[in-house]
Amino acid sequence: QVELVQSGGGSVQSGGSLRLSCAASESMYKMAWFRQGPGKEQEGVAAIEYTGRTIYAGSLRDRFTISRDNAKNTLYLQMTSLKPEDTAMYYCAADRVWSKANLQAYEYTYWGQGTQVTVSS
Repeated sequence: QVELVQSGGGSVQSGGSLRLSCAASESMYKMAWFRQGPGKEQEGVAAIEYTGRTIYAGSLRDRFTISRDNAKNTLYLQMTSLKPEDTAMYYCAADRVWSKANLQAYEYTYWGQGTQVTVSS
């Protein structure tokens, strides 16, 4: 059974920083972060390949950084200058298929349990 275990969520003041982690039980070629805020549709945040190639949602590129530690099968999302509109449930996702990183949810087979990020003003 493949498991993706997330950690690092919580509450932070506007302008603050937070780092999310996602530990996979085995190696995955593509890993990504998605989020869904209250009353909003799910959106892709960022994705990364095993090689380190990354893509970001255009509106988040300046503030968020995705990275991974392949030795630990772990994915990270460093978030800075957080805003109230970043409040959402954040999910990590992964897939074994050797294809380019993307922000399409259907391309990812495995999903973490989600972690809440709340940014207050």
